[in-house]
Amino acid sequence: MSYQHWSVDDFTEQSHLNKHAYWLALSRAPQLGGARLRALLSECPDPRSIFEAPPHRLIEMGLPEETRKYISACDWSIVSEDETWLKQPDHHLFTLTDTGYPARLSEIPDPPPLLFVRGDPKILTHPQIAMVGSRNPTPTGREIAFAFAKELAHMGFVITSGLATGIDGAAHRGAMAAGGRTIAVVGTGLDRVYPARHRDLALEVVENGACISEFPLGTPPLAANFPRRNRIISGLGLGVLVVEATTRSGSLITARLAAEQGREVFAIPGSIHNPLARGCHVLLRQGAKLVESASDILEEIGPQDPDLFSLEATTEKSDVANANTAGDFPFDAQYKLLLDNLGFEPTLVDVLCERTGLTVEVISSMLLTLELHGYISSVPGRGYSRVR
Repeated sequence: MSYQHWSVDDFTEQSHLNKHAYWLALSRAPQLGGARLRALLSECPDPRSIFEAPPHRLIEMGLPEETRKYISACDWSIVSEDETWLKQPDHHLFTLTDTGYPARLSEIPDPPPLLFVRGDPKILTHPQIAMVGSRNPTPTGREIAFAFAKELAHMGFVITSGLATGIDGAAHRGAMAAGGRTIAVVGTGLDRVYPARHRDLALEVVENGACISEFPLGTPPLAANFPRRNRIISGLGLGVLVVEATTRSGSLITARLAAEQGREVFAIPGSIHNPLARGCHVLLRQGAKLVESASDILEEIGPQDPDLFSLEATTEKSDVANANTAGDFPFDAQYKLLLDNLGFEPTLVDVLCERTGLTVEVISSMLLTLELHGYISSVPGRGYSRVR
């Protein structure tokens, strides 16, 4: 690796944001992870002193050779590009020593030394509930996530998630559908969007909250970044709600981190036949709180700080609890029989034939009609399920 020999003094003369210049430079130092950087800053609270230290002092600090080379010959032009990004509207950077750094996040064992923010930085201090789950949820799981996020946003919570496909996306959209606020914690630099299909969603999140990252600009979506960002998702909020997850899901990592950080962990139960419910059932056996409505979360979180909310929680039933059971059913008794034998877990057509005594041809036609009218949804390769 080569570095330009542009001196610190040359950079300082041109920089308009000297306050964070040395922090930005450190964020790009090789072999300087969060833990090592925090240890370094505890010894040298002013990052500038690290770049002005003589070579023998850098050795005494225990810095690897590659890190020392970087510090002694830093490419300050890249830092200048970072500062150009920060000059744009709604682009911000918080360091651990800044007064605007989220207090709850600073309390976790390994807070990120730097936090890049695109959007409203004040939202980071608002009461938050994190929502996580499968990237490939069932239709029911997606609807539950949307409905819970919508209701929690009505109650005054900011909804925090990871901008991933599936449950994350549904949570962000549910919060915004309620006119609420949402935060996306991403595993790339904020000049990138991953997955690319969520580019428009990311822009909506910025307009209705914030996208944040601990990674410097240009950081690609490396696999190791996503488990690492999970501690921020859980650390920012008062609790974590897991909607659907397998037993090896990254959502369970977030839940474990939340418990270690002293946050509440909530899980929504599901069918014993749904593999995406098993992760939630593991959490429930480990002591997570079973949730059937958004009010269950408020009852647990509210007593922690009675002044968190300016409005009392709504007394109306949760959208989640209102399954599609009310109103007149516009089809005959045979359709009613089929629907009564179809649960919220995916069910194969052969099983429905056994339950109802109807033929495959008849059931297939009826299923198509019910799906077109919004009573059921198909789950590729796994049959059909009722929708809420």
